[in-house]
Amino acid sequence: MHFLETMKAMLVWTGAGAILIFALMYVDSLFTKYKDFAEVKAGNMAVTVRMIMKLVAQGYILSGSIATANNLLEALVYSVIAFVILLVLEVIVRLLLRYWAQFDLDKGTQEGKIGFGLFSGALHLVGALIITACF
Repeated sequence: MHFLETMKAMLVWTGAGAILIFALMYVDSLFTKYKDFAEVKAGNMAVTVRMIMKLVAQGYILSGSIATANNLLEALVYSVIAFVILLVLEVIVRLLLRYWAQFDLDKGTQEGKIGFGLFSGALHLVGALIITACF
């Protein structure tokens, strides 16, 4: 019986996690100056790289949340809070780069410059590593 309960829990937690990650990726796309999925469909590798790295970062955060939470709701709340922190940090870094270094991550990524997409995605990954260390 324990095996079946574990399998049921895995399905529920995985399903809830997938729905949350989809929602968070959608919210993140609202904060870019371009349409993420349209750019990916058009073959923009910079946007694709950024999106994949962002997905990995969110998955890592969710994994850490699940590993440390006592229940599903707690894990989802931790992930949402981490997403908000990551989003705020990203906005601050984007602004600082744009005004102090004349380095516009959104513009360069939309133009298909892979280095810009990698830099932006790396910010997500580093942020996820730091945030998850706090769990």
